[in-house]
Amino acid sequence: MTKLLGISGSLRKASFNTALLNAAKSVTPEGVEFETATLHGIPLYDGDVEAESGVPAAANDLKQKIIAADGVILFTPEYNNSMPGVFKNAIDWLSRPPADIRKVFGGRPFALAGASPGSFGTILSQNAWLAVMRTLGADLWSGKRLMVPKADTLFDGDRQLIDEKTRERLRGFVKAFADYVATVKEP
Repeated sequence: MTKLLGISGSLRKASFNTALLNAAKSVTPEGVEFETATLHGIPLYDGDVEAESGVPAAANDLKQKIIAADGVILFTPEYNNSMPGVFKNAIDWLSRPPADIRKVFGGRPFALAGASPGSFGTILSQNAWLAVMRTLGADLWSGKRLMVPKADTLFDGDRQLIDEKTRERLRGFVKAFADYVATVKEP
């Protein structure tokens, strides 16, 4: 069974990216396990805190979920034409200590998806992640891109995906990534 992990890069309860993450879980194909994760509880990176106390429990828990996954999808908002600071901060914690980078990111398939009420659907945020994922040695899957613009018209007030065309795009994205992950995961 292929194990995917989806991480929402937003802390908001009413986040379109958390809603997209939840919708992705609901369209996961048979034979694929899809777990979700949050950034809640991960403090701002501080090298002094790391030196005194090590990696915080919330960051370490997320790190262990990534290590247990065959592939990871980052559901990234776009703030000020780039990635959200809270999401980048979490990735910074996940790369500590440097000796862990390889086991967390090295060669592990990652995919990018995002939803935005704007017209471009997180394209600039996704582009900003390219250098970060490359630096960490992740296998950034480029088979498909999922950018969901005008998300405020595609989800209802309870953040349920109500647009069938978007649901089918999401289903195809998750399936294509899961298929890719299955071809590269270790036996």
